[in-house]
Amino acid sequence: VQLVESGGGLVQPGGSLRLSCAASGFTFSRYAMNWYRQAPGKQREWVATITSDDSTNYATSVKGRFAISRNNAKDTVSLQMNALKPEDTAVYYCNTWVFRIYWGQGTQVTVSS
Repeated sequence: VQLVESGGGLVQPGGSLRLSCAASGFTFSRYAMNWYRQAPGKQREWVATITSDDSTNYATSVKGRFAISRNNAKDTVSLQMNALKPEDTAVYYCNTWVFRIYWGQGTQVTVSS
C-alpha cells in the first residue's frame, strides 16, 4: 500500500486549496479513505472520511468548508478546502486501513497573509 499526497502550499485566509492523495497497492474502491492533519505542537486530528459507498463525514471544525471526494477510476481521494483559516495550517495526511493503518508522507498547508 502506498499513499502519496499533493497539492499543499501557502494560501491567504479565505482562500482555497485542493489536496489529492494517490493510492496504490490495494483495491481502492473497497476501502474508506480519511484525511487527518497535524498542526505544530498539536496531536494529529481527524478531518474527514469517505466510505467505499461515498458516504462522507467531517470534523466539526471543517464542516461546511471542506469537501472530501474520491475517484475510483484513478484511485485518488481529494480534499477541497475553502474559506481557509490560519488555524487550518497543518501537515495534511491521507490514510486508510487495509489490515493495518497506512499513512502518506503528508503535504504542508499554510494559511497566512
